[in-house]
Amino acid sequence: MNEFLEPGSFVRHPERPDWGLGQVQSVIAARITVNFENAGKVVIDGSRILLTPDTGRQETHVNESHRSVKGR
Repeated sequence: MNEFLEPGSFVRHPERPDWGLGQVQSVIAARITVNFENAGKVVIDGSRILLTPDTGRQETHVNESHRSVKGR
């Protein structure tokens, strides 16, 4: 599943819910750099940890972006 992640995707770490929502900064092979709300920038070994996509946050982000463009 991590192979579908790309910069800008929102994710959660399944074993560290206290880290909060994270946004993928980069994906290089199995190394995924994520900026988490409560943990800052963390490099994840994607071959060991399966990050959980947060699709609800992505939809909200897309809708907010769309609203700001329409509001001009």
